[in-house]
Amino acid sequence: MEKLVSIIIPCFNAQRWLSEAIDSCLQQTYPNIEIIVIDDGSTDNSLEIIKSYKDRIIWDTGINKGGNYARNKGFALSKGEYIQYLDADDYILPEKIANQVQAFEKMEGDVIYSDWRYKKHLSDGSSYLDSVEICGPKNDFLESLLSNDQWVPLVGLLFTREAIINKGCWDESLKAAQDRDFLMTIAINGGKFVYQPGCDSIYRRHDDITVSTSCRLRWLNSHSQVMERAEKKLFQLGKLSQNYRQALAKAYFKFGRDYLYDQFPNINHDKYLRFLQSMEKALVLFPEFESSSRSKVHYLIQKLFGCRMAEIMTYYLTRFKLSLRSFSVVVKEKNSPDYAWNR
Repeated sequence: MEKLVSIIIPCFNAQRWLSEAIDSCLQQTYPNIEIIVIDDGSTDNSLEIIKSYKDRIIWDTGINKGGNYARNKGFALSKGEYIQYLDADDYILPEKIANQVQAFEKMEGDVIYSDWRYKKHLSDGSSYLDSVEICGPKNDFLESLLSNDQWVPLVGLLFTREAIINKGCWDESLKAAQDRDFLMTIAINGGKFVYQPGCDSIYRRHDDITVSTSCRLRWLNSHSQVMERAEKKLFQLGKLSQNYRQALAKAYFKFGRDYLYDQFPNINHDKYLRFLQSMEKALVLFPEFESSSRSKVHYLIQKLFGCRMAEIMTYYLTRFKLSLRSFSVVVKEKNSPDYAWNR
């Protein structure tokens, strides 16, 4: 008999997508599946949708405690030898589970990862399937995770139960970067990630949702916390190699720069100071770190004076350009006939 696969779906106010997610599990060609849906205190019609599936799924509900709590609850209820986590707004194609279980049977591993694609939803209500994101095999999956070069959404993964038990539960205190933390911990603990070609996983992206500065700060804080935790664990295990140092440095720098220039041209001094902290972390870990830039001027400054000076000069040059632009707008307004009339 085929090994049991548990599909765990955390749900919070996902009535728009939930049926498609559950139906995609029921339509799997792999025969031995249990579907576990954890309602995380939804206030919309999600719970009624869950109940409508009756005994075709296992479900539980309670007060809102976050997605990681729901994933931990679902795993506690599960019995499968393989585990699929599926967010309530994503879905899988009919061969997904069968293909990845077959990969486990052919290759030794703890986590199977495959290609995936976005389904993008635009603010006008339209949607489309984007091109397939080809993951490809990695010599060192942990190094890719540390540098943030390799990201596979949960929908594209299948885990052995043992890998999750060895990792421990999902960190319910994290506000963002939960899946990155989960995957890195499995990899640091020796988990083997195996690539299975093919795309059977659809990950939704909602372009009409904007992220506020406070959320971006929370996002940066969570990723920094995850990276610091990984750095500390690797150091304790004696595994903080030069490659891992360089990968972490790249990630620290990238997240800091993304935060600094987020919502451009709204760049302020607090963002700049936060970016400097991220850059210092990168340079302490890997003093030879250099940022990539298409600017010949930036490249030249970096070669002559180092990464730190190149970034500082780039920041102040950007501020100067913004000031000139603002001054030009004010001058044009003052020279316009409407301005004189209103005065």
